Amino acid sequence: MTFKTTSIPGIVIIEPKVFGDSRGFFLESFHKERFAQHGITEDFVQDNVSRSSKGTLRGLHYQLDPNAQGKLVRVSVGEVYDVAVDIRKGSPTYGKYFGMILSEENKAMMYVPAGFAHGFIVLSETAEFTYKCTNYYAPQSEKSLLWNDPEIGIEWPMQPDLNLISGKDKAASFLKDADINYIWKA
Repeated sequence: MTFKTTSIPGIVIIEPKVFGDSRGFFLESFHKERFAQHGITEDFVQDNVSRSSKGTLRGLHYQLDPNAQGKLVRVSVGEVYDVAVDIRKGSPTYGKYFGMILSEENKAMMYVPAGFAHGFIVLSETAEFTYKCTNYYAPQSEKSLLWNDPEIGIEWPMQPDLNLISGKDKAASFLKDADINYIWKA
């Protein structure tokens, strides 16, 4: 596995070693000791899978502390543009985002630590998105940032299908109005 830092401290790109032959491929998607060697020491407590059609935008979701979640995300089928927005109050990169394509072809993963809002848009006909979480889903702590907030300025590679955005995500907050209680820890 190769671990790469990004322009926003805390977000890590993981490129697994892929062993392929005429039968298909094998890859290791998680190895606790290897992840710990690269600073990802949180325990993952819940795995989730979503399947979505082209143009679906999900996010930008986060949970309030003490239920904030770190996520290890990957795409097993299809292709998405995945985004993490820094919402750690006091962080030098507060309100900035990092985005990249995750796909079944590149097999890359992204680690999004607690203190980030997360979302993605599906670029392929369908996509299956899998993620490990460092905390349990807590509906009472769930919040969303508006996907097209001009203050954040995400450059999505395509316009989402507005019919495929949930009511919750359409009613999300602008960053300036968001309920955020996660404090950056230097």
